[in-house]
Amino acid sequence: MFKKVLIANRGEIAVRIMRTCKEMGIETVAVYSEADRLALHVLEADEAVFLGPSDPSESYLHMERILEAAKQCGAQAIHPGYGFLAENGDFAEACESAGVVFVGPPAQVIRDLGSKTRAREIMAAAGVPVIPGMMAATQAPSTLRSEANRMGYPVLVKAVAGGGGKGMRTVWDEAAMEEACISAASEAMKAFGDGSLYLEKMIPSPRHVEFQILADRFGNAVHLFERECSIQRRHQKIIEETPSPALTPELRSRMGLAAVSAARASGYVNAGTVEFLLDQSGAFYFLEVNTRLQVEHPITEMTTGLDLVRQQLEIAAGNPLPFGQADIAQRGHAIECRIYAEDPGASFYPSPGSVALMKEPAGPGVRNDCGIYQGFEVPMEYDPILSKLLAFAENREAARTRMIRALEAYAILGIRTTIPFLLDVVRSAPFAEGKTSTDFIETFFPGWRPSGAESELARIAYIVDEMAGGPERSAAGGAAHRPTPWQRLGDWQI
Repeated sequence: MFKKVLIANRGEIAVRIMRTCKEMGIETVAVYSEADRLALHVLEADEAVFLGPSDPSESYLHMERILEAAKQCGAQAIHPGYGFLAENGDFAEACESAGVVFVGPPAQVIRDLGSKTRAREIMAAAGVPVIPGMMAATQAPSTLRSEANRMGYPVLVKAVAGGGGKGMRTVWDEAAMEEACISAASEAMKAFGDGSLYLEKMIPSPRHVEFQILADRFGNAVHLFERECSIQRRHQKIIEETPSPALTPELRSRMGLAAVSAARASGYVNAGTVEFLLDQSGAFYFLEVNTRLQVEHPITEMTTGLDLVRQQLEIAAGNPLPFGQADIAQRGHAIECRIYAEDPGASFYPSPGSVALMKEPAGPGVRNDCGIYQGFEVPMEYDPILSKLLAFAENREAARTRMIRALEAYAILGIRTTIPFLLDVVRSAPFAEGKTSTDFIETFFPGWRPSGAESELARIAYIVDEMAGGPERSAAGGAAHRPTPWQRLGDWQI
């Protein structure tokens, strides 16, 4: 096993990876930019190396500086987390050339699966069902228009490279086709350096269901069941759960087998995710493979009892999977809510700034993978995710109720967060009934606005009261009084 690992990332995922490394006795190295000098991942690491200015291109995306940092501190492996360089085949190849283990799949696998059209070819050849659409990319609007007319509207214009909804447009008729192609190509070029596009037939109101896979270099591959990721805003997942309320045991088995077939067909090694769209008739179609750890991986950990970061490191170190498919069981239900530094009352505009007060929820079945602390200055240069809040219980309704309690108890003041919006979604009848689909937000929460300042002030008052320990009454039933810090902390000295 590795003695020292460099985490080429920041925020909550860097902290998450470090904690498993420490459990395994592996020293950790953080890298950081000017904006992250006092970030939690820097404070938690055994060592930290400064990369450069806050601009990601000068820090977290600068391959040479990251590899030099690994060489400088003697790290044997680099874990890329997710985002930044996690799905960059050139970086994986550069790590190999530098004699550093890249904790992820081989460079060529990343390149093959990073191309949406190449991935579709691989899956179709392996018998994995794919969404009807183009197998070759183009930048010519006339070709895309011709293909759309052949397929029939509506269609999705999609970028060949990248993900996260960038370079994606829904087109309902021929009149909107050219403008959609031009804007999608421009957005894809800026985000991924490749403006190539292709088309897929749009499936109305599908569910987004993905399967976690693990594969070693000895040909062993398994799936760790599914995650329902249908609740999305602007093609970005915001709430995930497992098991999916839509899957029968028979459908789960068929989709799991397809996911493992996808892993074997692509030569996959390490942890990854095979994503499918599930239509209203129960038919499923391959969407893409994420060649990295997913933001939502903890709900799989909670229902299977497996540490996915530990599995990644074991596979990267050359060890075979210690279990087969029959050894993996799923129990209970887990839900994840992504907490972002965004103002949901102002079109989810980013909300950087100083965290004036913070209280994390706790209790049975609650987990909060967090990358900030009270007093931290949330920068504007990076993805605004602050934490991943998880609730686990014996069944879906119990997990939902537990998540509501956790969100109600979660306080992050000084900046705006998505907590009020998430609360309304999880409390809603459609969510409680499991009526999730990729158009859930547009269908049930169009033009959402906060429910009012009074309820929010009441919540804050409750949280402050809880942080202070709540009122205590004398044995004689006298008036409430607040204990002093000395009473609450007991005898102590510096």
